Amino acid sequence: MYLITVFGNLLIILAISSDSHLHTPMYFFLSNLSFVDICFMSTTIPKMLWNLQTDSKGITYEGCITQMYFYMLFAGLDDIPPTVMAYDRYVAICHPLHYMVIMSPWLCGLLVLISWMQIALYSLVHSLMVLLLSFCPVVQIPHFFCELTQVVKLASSDNFLNNIVMHFSAVLIGAGPLAGILYSYSKIVSCICKITSAQGKYKAFSTCVSHLAVVFLFYFTTLGVYLSSAASHTPHTSTVASVMYTVVTPMLNPFIYSLRNRDIKEGLKRLYLMPSIKDQLY
Repeated sequence: MYLITVFGNLLIILAISSDSHLHTPMYFFLSNLSFVDICFMSTTIPKMLWNLQTDSKGITYEGCITQMYFYMLFAGLDDIPPTVMAYDRYVAICHPLHYMVIMSPWLCGLLVLISWMQIALYSLVHSLMVLLLSFCPVVQIPHFFCELTQVVKLASSDNFLNNIVMHFSAVLIGAGPLAGILYSYSKIVSCICKITSAQGKYKAFSTCVSHLAVVFLFYFTTLGVYLSSAASHTPHTSTVASVMYTVVTPMLNPFIYSLRNRDIKEGLKRLYLMPSIKDQLY
């Protein structure tokens, strides 16, 4: 599953970067999402595979804090691109004549830069707050990686402030992007309803299907993790639920975009045929 995720997302990045037809804001955000998915899965799965291979479940204190920081960084970044992509679809469908002016390369780069800076600061604050906590010399984490809530629960010092910051930031990072997505699609649906031709409605809606599938997959699996954690306090249930959005969701993203998106499929075909075309030319 890890190899499928890495190679699938790498293929999407290569197809977008090598095909000039895909040098548009939508695919720029998609390539960023694919890169984040690779990094997101790479923060936990290689260590887990190493533990399974060596029969060793240990991790150093420094390694745990590092893993926690990068996990929060790429998990947060996995949440931002769908919001930006929803705004991109809103501009493309509701303001098509001004699309290239509004979604300029400068704005696209700025949106990605702000996202990275915001989430990097968010991850740094949590990591520094965990460093202020005290732990026993040997601690067993009931999870397959150093998950923030699990680590904070095991602290021997007062963790009240950590819990307050965790809940506040979870609402801010989770609810904020979701509200942006819902607002963008409410405007998109309103514009599509005004289109008179059935073919025009189908074409407008089909451009959003793959993006909507990824949004629902990400948010429903994440919501399932928190609901299962609230309903059952067993570590096994929490671990199985976490696998859904740390392993399954990043793996399915390339399939959703490649199977539902004609431009991506054409780009992958051109990427596959490129070596043979070069051989014919030379």
